[in-house]
Amino acid sequence: MEQRLEPNADRKNKMSLEFESRACNESFARVAVAAFLTQLNPTMEEVADVKTAVSEAITNAIIHGYDNTVQMIRISCELEGRVIRVSVIDSGKGIEDVEKAMEPMYTTRPDLERSGMGFSFMEAFMDRLEVESKPGCGTTVRMEKIIGRTSAPESE
Repeated sequence: MEQRLEPNADRKNKMSLEFESRACNESFARVAVAAFLTQLNPTMEEVADVKTAVSEAITNAIIHGYDNTVQMIRISCELEGRVIRVSVIDSGKGIEDVEKAMEPMYTTRPDLERSGMGFSFMEAFMDRLEVESKPGCGTTVRMEKIIGRTSAPESE
């Protein structure tokens, strides 16, 4: 079915991308997501926030999910109104205890001098973070950010 493009349509759009879990692809993926995001006319700070969160999610998949072996990582993005939703999906070894893994400073790879701040950065730079994982079956990181917010969100 052919879709007709209209100016200022309902601002719904989707994109997905799949790439090998090589460190050199991390920058490509975050730039691709940033380019997709430009449809919402974000500020430089908003672009930097999304790029940082995507970078952390991809790095986690490469280092922790796949133990630096070459597998596939998938990113899907969806724009709806002023919201970008990003999912980073791997089929790696998964996370035994997601709650523990999300604690600041927790790392399973101190040998690589990992800071254990990946999930904390994702939470800080995005408005919503959800991590779904099952040992042996991989991990899905879902993030959401409202673009063009006129005021800071109220504290809960």
